[in-house]
Amino acid sequence: MSERSTTPVPKLLKILEALGENIKLARLRRKLTTGQVCERADISRTTLWQIEKGMPNVTMGAYAQVLFVLGLENDIMKMGADDELGRRLQDANLEPGKRGPKKK
Repeated sequence: MSERSTTPVPKLLKILEALGENIKLARLRRKLTTGQVCERADISRTTLWQIEKGMPNVTMGAYAQVLFVLGLENDIMKMGADDELGRRLQDANLEPGKRGPKKK
């Protein structure tokens, strides 16, 4: 069985890089070492390095663990909360209901 892999588009890679940089800055603001974060998140230093570089091959769970250690777990809940495009698409597909019978 062959393994499937995805190749992220360049725009997504830039977003992941920005996310990784934000995570690194959050760690530094809290004056936490890589060792402390790795121990608390139960991940390897290599994984933390990959997260801080915004590499797409790291699991979502590892990102979530690091965000939890940094006290930023509630930021995960903000993703997709204000789905403006999705709501517009949903509203565009709504069909008006049929009219009721005319009163005599």
